[in-house]
This record gives sequence, C-alpha cells and structure tokens, in this order.
Amino acid sequence: MPFSSRKHSARAHSGGAQPGLPRLGLGVALLSLPALIACGNPVQRQLEGRWLGDSVESFEQRELSRATGWAKGVSFEFTGAKVTVTIPAEEPRSAPYKVTGVHSSDVRLAVLRPDGKSDPLHLRIDDERSVRWMIDDSHAIVLRRDE
Repeated sequence: MPFSSRKHSARAHSGGAQPGLPRLGLGVALLSLPALIACGNPVQRQLEGRWLGDSVESFEQRELSRATGWAKGVSFEFTGAKVTVTIPAEEPRSAPYKVTGVHSSDVRLAVLRPDGKSDPLHLRIDDERSVRWMIDDSHAIVLRRDE
C-alpha cells in the first residue's frame, strides 16, 4: 500500500472510508478550506482592493460639476466576497456579494442586504486600474484603483 505499511481494518475507518486507504481527518479538510476560499472567482480577484471615484460619464453639462463632485466622494472596497461602499453624506455600508454574471468586461454582482434580499450592481472593468459603475444604461461613475 502506498500510504501505509500496516493494514487497516474496516472498523478503524469512519464515514464509510474504504479499508486500506488512509483516513483524511477533519483537520486536513479544515486546513484546506482557506486555500479554496482564497481562490475565489477570477472577477473577485480583479476587483480586490479599494476603488475611488474619479469622474463621471454621459452627464449633461448643467449636472457635470455637481455629479463629478459627488463621484469623487464614492469608494468601493472589495475584500474577498465582501464589498464596502462609501457614498457622500452616508455611512459606509459593508455586505457580502456574489458574481451573478460576466460578459466580456461587463460584470454583474448581487449585493446582499440585511433583510436577505439583494441589490444589483453593474460594473464594467476597463483595465486593472479603471472600473466603471454603470448607474444606468448611459450614466457611469469612473473609479480608479487606489494604489
């Protein structure tokens, strides 16, 4: 036997393990759990870190100054499967999120609310340093990675 030099009886195994094979304990399974979680979704790895509001897109000229000022107060911080969103004049909010769809550079997330429902979040990843928060089909807040 490649794993052990002594024979194992069927009674020595729990959970229906086959005789002759080593028993993988709960400890090994628990030790490998953080490694599996750390892998995460590739999109989660791309979003990881802090993103700061930089500018706006497709706002009318009369709204541009106010919208840009508001956007500069926005930040998203992604840590694992959790996002913290900071909006001007509001307390930062943190919640778990899931990637619900990816098509090319479009990423759709579901951010879990305390009541168990979720809010959609649509992002467009431009490159490793720029992401757009798609407010609707035409308006966007441009976010830059905090370095």
